[in-house]
Amino acid sequence: MAAGWQDVVQDAAAVREAAAVAVDAALLAGVLMRTGEQPHASDVVNYAPFTLLPSAVPQDLFEQAYAVQQDFNLLVDAISQNKEFLEQTLASTIKVDDFTARLFRIYMQVLEEGLAQTVFLGINRSDYMFDCGPDGSAALRQIEINTIAASFGGLTSRTTDVHRLVLKVLGKTEEASQLLSNNPAKGLALGIAKAWQLYGAVVMFLVEEVQRNIFDQRCVENELWNRNIRVVRKRFRDVFEQGSLDASRRLFMDGQEVAVVYYREGYVPQVYDQQNWEARLLLERSRAVKCPDIATQLAGTKKVQQELCRPGMLEKLLPGRPEAIARIRATFAGLYSLDEGEEGDRIAATAIADPDRFVLKPQREGGGNNLYGEELREVLEKIKDSPERTSYILMDKIRPQPALNYLLRAHSPLQVSECISELGIFGVYVRQGQQLVMNKAAGHLLRTKAVEHADGGVAAGVAVLDTPYLV
Repeated sequence: MAAGWQDVVQDAAAVREAAAVAVDAALLAGVLMRTGEQPHASDVVNYAPFTLLPSAVPQDLFEQAYAVQQDFNLLVDAISQNKEFLEQTLASTIKVDDFTARLFRIYMQVLEEGLAQTVFLGINRSDYMFDCGPDGSAALRQIEINTIAASFGGLTSRTTDVHRLVLKVLGKTEEASQLLSNNPAKGLALGIAKAWQLYGAVVMFLVEEVQRNIFDQRCVENELWNRNIRVVRKRFRDVFEQGSLDASRRLFMDGQEVAVVYYREGYVPQVYDQQNWEARLLLERSRAVKCPDIATQLAGTKKVQQELCRPGMLEKLLPGRPEAIARIRATFAGLYSLDEGEEGDRIAATAIADPDRFVLKPQREGGGNNLYGEELREVLEKIKDSPERTSYILMDKIRPQPALNYLLRAHSPLQVSECISELGIFGVYVRQGQQLVMNKAAGHLLRTKAVEHADGGVAAGVAVLDTPYLV
């Protein structure tokens, strides 16, 4: 716990006053979500859940996470261009995971036809936890890299001001002044604007049917409008009904040419029916800049993450970049393959014998998919002799040091919780042909949850927005 927070947590009256101020400040700042009861309406909204106090983050690990982000951008871009690596890495997964297999088939079809796309835009978020060693020292460990629909760059841009005010109300003016400004929405918009500039036409946000998190997207969207870049919002269904390609595979929606398709949808199997798969194929075949294109979405799979840990693999993907490789490798947690064969048998048996050492991860985005403890053991027992186990990877369980905080949620009682945090760094890159024209870290996101919740992010209803207080 950051010095000085302990006294605050124990002062019930001060906490109640600060919480009331915090909620009003969040509403005033636009830290908003639509409600579960009326997910289509913006005239009934509430504040997005957030912590009362900013959470302590070790400064050296925070700086390490920022320093490695451009390296991860390069790595994701390199993977997306390496057909042989993606084919070999996902060979076992696509036999048993239908969703990854469908994505992979589109990827191969687009390659066989010949890529029409010449400008590539990546918006990634690399997520980390702080692993606490037996001696009390903390290490930065990557949980995953999100290459599609990495969210909350907008709302987190507005959360820092709320925490600044809370600290001032609690008499901690000096600490308030130390909170770093953070505006990922602006950084993400810069990447989209650069891709747009290299192409022209309109930007299309591909959005969900139910858009509770619309204000997060509007933050990025409004940054684009401020640059006089036209933005339209469409769903897969609209693409199926209105989308078309001309002879040179330019994408048109309602007669308007689309320069950039920014996916905020399309990362979970449930959203795809036959019509939506056809819409996805149409988008991927087009010249429009897809963020991400399907190769980059595949680069974000858990199986790729596990394969990168194999000795020599980073050297193959990033030749001649030993410093970047060292920075990337320093963030890796232990990751293990469950492919069929001796190695997979051995690691499956180890995990069944000691499930608390590991996390079992399927090839899914969006939070709430991982398995732990007894549930991990039960699933592995069931699939240990089946090819189905190759649709998962195993990862060492990370053990962060919990800290006390209050998680502010609409209609929930104000109570102190033991919490752990996850730090995400946004990265943006743009490549034209073989030339990288932008590569930068674009801001950060801190999410915090009570220790009893093993898995899940803000959109999944488990974690809340937070601000790092560097110590």
